[in-house]
This record gives sequence, C-alpha cells and structure tokens, in this order.
Amino acid sequence: MDIPNRRGTFARASAPDGAAPGLRVSPLPRRAGVRATGEVSLATRAIWQRALDQAVSAGEDVYRLELSAVTFVDVAGVDVLADAARRLAPGRRIVLARPPAAVPRMLELFWPGLTGIEVSPS
Repeated sequence: MDIPNRRGTFARASAPDGAAPGLRVSPLPRRAGVRATGEVSLATRAIWQRALDQAVSAGEDVYRLELSAVTFVDVAGVDVLADAARRLAPGRRIVLARPPAAVPRMLELFWPGLTGIEVSPS
C-alpha cells in the first residue's frame, strides 16, 4: 500500500508479484493537483481516498485530477470522488482531466447535479 512521502508523492500499490493492478498518484508540476496512473478499485481504494482527502484539504479553488492514464474506476471509487466534491467549500471544485468515459457517466447516473466536479476533455 502507498504512503505519501515528505514531498507529497505516492509510491505504487500493487499486489505481490504484480497479481493485481496498481495505482500511482503523483503531484502535478506548477498547479494544484495530481496525476493518477493505473486502476481505482478495492485494491487501490486507500490511495485514491488519500489523494481525494488531499484535494479537499488543499484549500485551492481548483484542484486538478489528471486521469488520462487511469484505465478503470469502479463505482465505489466514483463514490469517494463524489464524497470529496460534497466536502469542498463553496466555490471550490475538482477538475477531472481526461477521465475514463465511465466516470462522467456514473456521476450523471448516480450523482446528478453534483456541484464541485468539472469534467475537462483536456
């Protein structure tokens, strides 16, 4: 399991011998946010939760999640994202850059009208 180091980066989490997909989260250069690579699932949920807790506590008006290298997000992972958006102070938002296609669909289906999340194609 990944634990953030002093610089706020996270190591990769995966099962022994690479049996399960992992998730890597690292800070974006020159902007508030992180880049995620891998899958968001039961095996990587704790890493995802910590990254979103960081987004909520960061205090930035806009916090970017670069998700172009994320290959899968389960519905529980989108629930964690929706919960983070609900915990944001008014006027703040999380911008999802190039998320997997299922993420915006799940947000629309299960959390319609949720404020605090913006989906960006780039």
